[in-house]
Amino acid sequence: MPGYAVSQRKRKRIEEPFGWGKTIGGLARPMLRGRREARLQVKFTLRMAGYNLIRLPKLIAAQA
Repeated sequence: MPGYAVSQRKRKRIEEPFGWGKTIGGLARPMLRGRREARLQVKFTLRMAGYNLIRLPKLIAAQA
C-alpha cells in the first residue's frame, strides 16, 4: 500500500523530535499537574526549539 509507506515516513519525521526530547532534552518525565506542568510546557517548547536549531544546518545544506 503506497499510502501506508508514506504514513510511515511521515511518522518517523514526527516521532524523531519527541524521542530526542526524551533522551537528550530531559523530557522523559511523567505528566505533572499544576504549576510544575506549566513549567514543563515551557521547557518542552524551549527544548523543541533547541532541536530545530540543531537541525537547521542540515536543512540549510539540503536547500543549497
